[in-house]
Amino acid sequence: MSSRNRLADRIVILALALLACPTSSSALWAESSRVASVPALAVSVIGGQEVGNVHYVALQLDRDPQGRGPTILFSETSAGSAVDEVWKDGARAAISAAAKVMGEDERNWRLTIKNRSRYSLAGGSSASSAIAVGIVAAWRGDTIRSGIVITGVIAPDGRIEEVGDLPAKLQGAAAANMRSMLVPRGEAKTPEWDLFELGRQRNINVVEVGTLQEAYEMMTGIRP
Repeated sequence: MSSRNRLADRIVILALALLACPTSSSALWAESSRVASVPALAVSVIGGQEVGNVHYVALQLDRDPQGRGPTILFSETSAGSAVDEVWKDGARAAISAAAKVMGEDERNWRLTIKNRSRYSLAGGSSASSAIAVGIVAAWRGDTIRSGIVITGVIAPDGRIEEVGDLPAKLQGAAAANMRSMLVPRGEAKTPEWDLFELGRQRNINVVEVGTLQEAYEMMTGIRP
């Protein structure tokens, strides 16, 4: 079994673990729980060098019976699950963008998120576009394609905005055997880098996306 398949198996188990430990209110609405896991990219500094890596975000989406949401619960008790406030703000923007795309009222949603990383703390908002894709997939029940990963800051209106450290992230995607990497529109080729060429060298198809709808179609094959 490949390392990517083993990791995918672990993510399925992680998503099921979220369902196995609901709050008392979640138990009441268990029949409407929806789960998904989605890969995201991050960069860590190790020995003075930027090192890209892929981590996974497990999501559980429930109805808020009182319509007082959106409520987001961050599960940070296990190693590698802690996230900073900027990361959390990105998740909040992601739920707004996902609700807008789906034509849903975000006040009716409660989201439980668990980040799974090899490192102690995840920071920044570049995973927010991946979280938005995962929320829509969980709500719709769609399957996220394997071998494809996204990085980008999601805006509440669904636009995907620029991020940094893309060459290091591409290296991380290659190390995780990803086949495709989605990046914000206009960032694949800049005066600083040419991700199209770097991707060809690493056997990764680099694709620019500008909106959550575009990213979702690329990651699921379905237009939301």
